[in-house]
Amino acid sequence: MKETRHDTRWMVSVALMAAIVIVLANTPLGMIQLPIIKATTVHIPVIIGAILLGPSAGAILGAVFGICSLISNTVAPTLLSFAFSPFMSTTGVVGAVKAIWISVGCRMLIGIAAGWLYILFVRLKVNQLAALPIVGFAGSMVNTVAVMGSIYLLFAQQYAQAREVGVTAVWGLIMGTVTASGIPEAITAAVLVLALGKVLIQLFKRMDMPVMHMQILK
Repeated sequence: MKETRHDTRWMVSVALMAAIVIVLANTPLGMIQLPIIKATTVHIPVIIGAILLGPSAGAILGAVFGICSLISNTVAPTLLSFAFSPFMSTTGVVGAVKAIWISVGCRMLIGIAAGWLYILFVRLKVNQLAALPIVGFAGSMVNTVAVMGSIYLLFAQQYAQAREVGVTAVWGLIMGTVTASGIPEAITAAVLVLALGKVLIQLFKRMDMPVMHMQILK
C-alpha cells in the first residue's frame, strides 16, 4: 500500500512538472529577454524535475518538452523547422526520424543527464549550493550541444541551404549559436535551478512528497 502511494505521488509530481513545461513552451514565459538574445526557460522544469524525481522523470519531462517543440515547429514553421518536425522533413522518412531525435530525443537527454549528475553529487555529498547550479548549467548545455550538434551531424546540408551559406560555414554558425545562445541560457538555468530547486526540495520534504536524493541517502 505504501509503495502504491509512493508511485501515485511520483506520477502526480511528474504530471505537475509536465504541466509547467507545457505552459512555458506555449507562452512568452518560456523566453527571457537578454540584452542580445532571448533565452529559453522551458528546460528549467525538466532539470528541476530530474533533480527532485530522478532521471526517469527527467526523461519523461524532456519528452514533453520535445513534443511541444515538435508541435510548435509543425504548426508555426520557421526556417529551421525541418530539423525539429518530421512533418517538415525534406528528406523523407530518414529526415523525419532525424527530426524526431533532435526535437524529442535530445530533450530527453536533458533530464537523464541532469538526474544522474545530481545523483552523483548526492553520493559524493556535494553541498546543494554548489550542486544545484552546476546541474542547472550542465543540463542546459546538454540541450544546446545535443540539439546543435545533431543538426550539424544530421542536417548540415539542409542547414547550409536554409541559411544560404556554404556547408563549410555551418560549423562556425553552429558554434556561434552555442556561444551566443547556449552559454547565456546555461547561466540563466544555473541561477534559476539554484533558486527554485532549493525551495522545491524543502517544499517536497514538508509535503512528504518523494524526493530522489532523500531515497538515495536512506
